[in-house]
Amino acid sequence: MKFVKGSSHAYIPTMQIESKLPNVGITIFTKMSKMAQDYGAINLSQGFPDFDVAPELIDRVHYYMKKEMNQYPPMAGVASLRTAIADKVQRCYDVTIKDTEVLVTCGAIEAIFNSISALVHSGDEVIIMNPAYDAYEVIINLQGAKAVGVNLRPEDYSIDWEAVEQSVTAKTRMIIINSPHNPSGAILTEDDLIALEKITEGTEILVLSDEVYEHIVFDGQEHHSVLRSEKLRKRSVATFSFGKTFHATGWRLGYLVAPESLMAEIVKIHQYNTFTIHAPSQYAVADYLAIPDNYLSISSMYQQKRDFFLAALKDSKFKAIQSNGTYFQLLDYSQINDKPDIEMAEWLTKEVGVAAIPTSVFYQSGEDRNVLRFCFAKNETTLKAAAEKLKAL
Repeated sequence: MKFVKGSSHAYIPTMQIESKLPNVGITIFTKMSKMAQDYGAINLSQGFPDFDVAPELIDRVHYYMKKEMNQYPPMAGVASLRTAIADKVQRCYDVTIKDTEVLVTCGAIEAIFNSISALVHSGDEVIIMNPAYDAYEVIINLQGAKAVGVNLRPEDYSIDWEAVEQSVTAKTRMIIINSPHNPSGAILTEDDLIALEKITEGTEILVLSDEVYEHIVFDGQEHHSVLRSEKLRKRSVATFSFGKTFHATGWRLGYLVAPESLMAEIVKIHQYNTFTIHAPSQYAVADYLAIPDNYLSISSMYQQKRDFFLAALKDSKFKAIQSNGTYFQLLDYSQINDKPDIEMAEWLTKEVGVAAIPTSVFYQSGEDRNVLRFCFAKNETTLKAAAEKLKAL
């Protein structure tokens, strides 16, 4: 404890706080969005749409507000939404789950936070795939555990399962997978799930499957959820996002699916974290899920946006790395200059007027491949304007 002199010449004690996250500042997403605003740049950095939520979904939220559904809903989520989620899982993945295996959360990030907090302990190891969403390692560190990174293959961002198996130790508590993958847009195949089955078979290793972009998969491919695997489902938590699916990132509405044995521990964290989630939104989404096309149609919508953006960049010096899912597109700028990617992202925002995310921030090692991530969840006018600026380089 230190003492500082006050205005009355008395000494006022000040506390020395030992940070639990000494190396963590504001996220790159917040930083780049602020820079975009400060410099008037087109913001293709942070992953949110610039088009609105479906009017009928907004109307349903308003309907339930007017119907006085404004008090605490059940902790795990309103019954109609949990039933609708179970029905959706059955429809999409041909898997029957109980509504007690569903937990509605404050976005997928709470689902991820609660799952790691409940199931990972001090001294444990958690395998993550680099490049990885930056929150994973931070949450793992908060538990006193260690994130063990395995680099995805550089040519297509697929998982090197031999490297994963070699990274497994007696301390390995969990493996985190993410498909469709942020930032690369890569997707897992059925063979990937089989490889994961073999690695975890006969162990107590848990799986956390981040599937927030489950309904944004391109070119006739399909999303292979961990829920499809009977062997993996028994040891897995799968997390999802209505914010991503229904273009409503500000609603912070997500959920997780887990077997009751794991759910019993996850709920303990949830009840002392957010406890419960905005009630009218839950009732509204439950109604909206009754029409499958409301979520099954978004892949084609986003594929059109991806294709439009890439066509607009056809004559540029950027090299596109194929996105098979999500609403992100990686672009290699090595034919333009050799700036480090963080410096390039800042320069692009200030001087060119387009904001993107440097992919080195997704690597524990800060690996820099001269690649930037661009969000194409935008109107075509926005994408066209951004592409024109980028083509001038």
